[in-house]
Amino acid sequence: MNESNPYLSVVVPLYNEEGNVAELYLKIYEAVQKIGRPFEIIFIDDGSKDGTLEVAKKLSPLKLIAFRKNFGQTAAFDAGFKEAKGEIIITLDGDLQNDPADIPLLLEKMAEGYDVVSGWRHKRQDPWSKKIPSRIANLLRKVLIHDDIHDSGCSLKAYKRECFKDLDFFGEMHRFIPAILQLEGYKVGEVKVSHHPRVHGVTKYNWKRGIKGFVDMISIWFWRKYSHRPLHLFGATGVFLSAVGSAILVWMIVEKFYFGASISERMWPLVGIFFLLVGIQLFISGLLADISVRSYYQVRNRMNYNIREVREQ
Repeated sequence: MNESNPYLSVVVPLYNEEGNVAELYLKIYEAVQKIGRPFEIIFIDDGSKDGTLEVAKKLSPLKLIAFRKNFGQTAAFDAGFKEAKGEIIITLDGDLQNDPADIPLLLEKMAEGYDVVSGWRHKRQDPWSKKIPSRIANLLRKVLIHDDIHDSGCSLKAYKRECFKDLDFFGEMHRFIPAILQLEGYKVGEVKVSHHPRVHGVTKYNWKRGIKGFVDMISIWFWRKYSHRPLHLFGATGVFLSAVGSAILVWMIVEKFYFGASISERMWPLVGIFFLLVGIQLFISGLLADISVRSYYQVRNRMNYNIREVREQ
């Protein structure tokens, strides 16, 4: 294990995995040692309430990050990515359901020219209480984000280090990292991997995480389509509603002054005013969002494009 200049960084978040952490470490060490390249193993204890941290402290060589409390899997991955020094970063869960022996499969696929390789648990060993929500989430993701990944929930993935250069983390977005990177122009591949039933500990997945993941999916959909010009969404909607409201009001004026109709007891004038005001508000919101996005890119010295390389020949 060469921490000064590793080729591989294996990043694993842990939360209440006391029964798995030692065996997982040995399997990871054995798998990456066979590759024959310098590597480092990074464990992130996400505020475990059992003896996970104590067991991890006895393992060596290991880079161990310990959170003061439970901040969630996305935060744990983020801390690991920031600490990783390898050219290739491998991620997997700490529950022994991902098989470290599949790491060479990810690297072989990456050698075909991919920036990201995601594992696909094609024979998933989970109860239906987890499979059904996962399949629904994958279907919604394909509809909204239009990525090519079968199994975004599989934590066994390989990334080139450069992928995280300008990536911001929030919520439960770790499962959508390949989709986000694909939107940024990175080449994303997929490979079938093994999946084992959980032996020790209990699953951390619940309905709250599912809802958070869905909200993050909506956020990514919006970012995908309108991140550079939110005015296109809010402004277009605002113009449409304002046009509808104005048309209703014009028609009411025509009926009042040309046909002598009484409009005092009709609801349409109020509907027209409502549409007009909402449309104006949406348009203004779009302008403010547009200004905020431009400020975001300027403050962070970022551009709305991604360069693979610059060559002089």
